[in-house]
Amino acid sequence: MKSAYLTMDDLDVRGKTVLIRLDLNSPIDPDTGKILDDKRFRSHAGTLKELEGARTVVLAHQSRPGKRDFTTMEHHARLLGRIVRQDVTYVDDIFGSHARRAIDKMDVGELLLLENVRFYSEEGVEQRPEEHAGTHLVKNLAPKLDLFINDAFGSAHRSHASLVGFTPVLPSAAGRLMEKEVTMLNKVLTSADHPCIFVLGGTKIENSIDVIQHVLPKKIANKVLVTGVVANVFLAASGIDIGKPSLQLIEKQGYLDMIPKAKALIKKSGKKIELPVDVAVNKKGKRVEMKTKELPAKYPIFDIGLETIMKFCDEIRGANVAILSGSAGVFEDEEFALGTFETLEAATKCKFAVIGGGHSGAAMRKVGLEKKVAHMSTGGGACIEFLAGRTLPAIDALNESAKRFKSKR
Repeated sequence: MKSAYLTMDDLDVRGKTVLIRLDLNSPIDPDTGKILDDKRFRSHAGTLKELEGARTVVLAHQSRPGKRDFTTMEHHARLLGRIVRQDVTYVDDIFGSHARRAIDKMDVGELLLLENVRFYSEEGVEQRPEEHAGTHLVKNLAPKLDLFINDAFGSAHRSHASLVGFTPVLPSAAGRLMEKEVTMLNKVLTSADHPCIFVLGGTKIENSIDVIQHVLPKKIANKVLVTGVVANVFLAASGIDIGKPSLQLIEKQGYLDMIPKAKALIKKSGKKIELPVDVAVNKKGKRVEMKTKELPAKYPIFDIGLETIMKFCDEIRGANVAILSGSAGVFEDEEFALGTFETLEAATKCKFAVIGGGHSGAAMRKVGLEKKVAHMSTGGGACIEFLAGRTLPAIDALNESAKRFKSKR
């Protein structure tokens, strides 16, 4: 995916009022409001450091309406301040008079965090940038601003007002995190350094199928290894009776219609899609190994088996490029964490490894391996959609904005 957007190198931010969209959405204890993981805060620190000569206004979100962790940004402001080592003013308003007055009063070097942008109902609407440019959010804030920077790669697959609405009306650029994510993922898609292996797990079946349909025909990947619920779908598609409990989980998640699609991919791609040869089922909380030819099981499949783990890890270690997205099993349960942690450990021995965000990233951090791979993405959904060859709305909006506004470098 070619990028034609401006970067921070193209903007003179000194003395300017800059709106920056960050992705600070993080796990939160709903009872105490404590933020349990500061990874996303730290990932934006470099971008914010470069804005010390500007008046920096931050827009971000936390969760979504109806969720227990859908809350204000007050705790986020405190944590962000500790990480960037400066005061961050929290304003419990998004674009009203209170927010606008706070922006007017800012001095150079100050950092202001506005309220959870998803408190604004129009934020959740998917529209084109030109339509979002007419929303209350953009019309009220844009006159107070000089520049817009989008550093929220984790939300780049959304076409929401705070992500794309300012790009038609303000000179806009990618922040350092956004730039790094796109550069590293593009490197995967354009690398000629084979063998290249994709390891796709977790529960995002449809996205994983889209990735396979993109990377195998274009010869981006030599092989795709499937784990997690993705593997269960492909095992069922291969004609193996995975058992009623596992099939019911697939049905509950709404993925039964993915089985015929997986079957067609197996027929088309053959041995380029590698399935587990054994699995671990959850027998009343205990790990029980089974060969796939011994299925069906009376218990749900919770991990790939030991033989598969060893085989997959050998292939990952032997690859020049490896991309891992999604967990191999229910890694939150120690009994079924082996597949996930062993494949991630194998990735650290690979020449160039990229770990997708979401559960893969969480598992990587849990065992302290995040600094041992070339890149660990901050965006689960955005990462896998990028790898599937899809245009991400926020990146596309930056590309279009670059055409409208000349570089001020």
